[in-house]
Amino acid sequence: MLSMIDIQKIRADFPILNREVNGKPLIYFDNAATSQTPQVVIDAIVEYYTVYNANIHRGVHTLSQEATDAYEVARKKVQQHFNAKHDYEMILTAGTTHAINIVATGFTSFLKEGDEIIVSAMEHHSNIVPWQMLCERTGASLKVIPMTEQGVLMMDVYEELLSKKTKLVFVNHVSNALGTVNPIEFIIEKAHAVGAAVLLDGAQATPHLKPDVQALDVDFYVASAHKLCGPTGVGVLYGKEEWLNKLPPYQGGGDMIDQVTFEKTTYAGLPFKFEAGTPNICGGIAFGVALDYLNDLGFENIAAYEKELLDYATKALKEIEGLRIYGEADEKTAVISFNVGNIHPYDIGTIVDKLGVAVRTGHHCAQPIMDFFKIPGTVRASFAFYNTKEEIDTFVEAVKKAVMMLS
Repeated sequence: MLSMIDIQKIRADFPILNREVNGKPLIYFDNAATSQTPQVVIDAIVEYYTVYNANIHRGVHTLSQEATDAYEVARKKVQQHFNAKHDYEMILTAGTTHAINIVATGFTSFLKEGDEIIVSAMEHHSNIVPWQMLCERTGASLKVIPMTEQGVLMMDVYEELLSKKTKLVFVNHVSNALGTVNPIEFIIEKAHAVGAAVLLDGAQATPHLKPDVQALDVDFYVASAHKLCGPTGVGVLYGKEEWLNKLPPYQGGGDMIDQVTFEKTTYAGLPFKFEAGTPNICGGIAFGVALDYLNDLGFENIAAYEKELLDYATKALKEIEGLRIYGEADEKTAVISFNVGNIHPYDIGTIVDKLGVAVRTGHHCAQPIMDFFKIPGTVRASFAFYNTKEEIDTFVEAVKKAVMMLS
């Protein structure tokens, strides 16, 4: 188990954990927003710009060839990590939001008035707004899977929503606001039974577990590197080959073409059809290095240790009078969203920041969840494998101090 490994050795891989905030050692509990970056990934970024910075897929010169090779090796690493059948099913994007919009825009030509698409009540805005825009363009209607007070999707209602009119189902693998791990195997099976395609938003799941897209039989899976110890501005869209061949290009430009004339343009094959323009070359290469780092640690080890942190923090926070945790599913990742009495979450977040603890406050780009609970937002503490129980102790004391000051 990871907890048997020297956690200080792991923490030493992350330079930012050495800094202080407001005169206190940094305690970083905003991992659901973005993870921190290990030195090996930082080194890969520096090496790219220092040694072989060049554009890819175009040049015959040495630097271009080196950059192209490194970028395509990274794509292979992403393919292997998600266990896709082909490397060309892995479209390297600017992130999860970009990936979702590629699919949502592409389905414009497939939907018509009377068709239905389904999302869940616990989606991030990036997995709501693009589908609303798709409905506005096509006349399709949006259906919502409701959830319980415990933050669990109601699968009996989901089954009732499904019909031959259902063309697409979009659900997050893990809720960013609640930490709930959704029953994605059931969701996929039932959607496919009525002929609907499924897209899973894996942004919050992939830091904690390792999806197997072939075993899941999912049609599309999206994720972001910056949640996986990689850089911002890069992510992945996995799509089954047959779906990616059906979808039209999202953008036009260089690298996504076969032949261009003023009379007609033909498009390149996969994956380049969806990768117009110069990509985030350095980001893609660093993404591959980040996946190597995480796989060396082992996702089973990461999950086991983060479960220890989650259980430890949940028990300690529940001892604070008036504290309510939102999202108490049996299956959840290392995320705790909470409020204390009528204290505004922003006020708690501001005070604990003064004590060196970074947490997220607000609606977490999941306003429908906050509306469901009739609250303005929550304090969200999200843990990673480089966090410690000692940090949680300090955090809990900081929350107690904030509550005392604000009561």
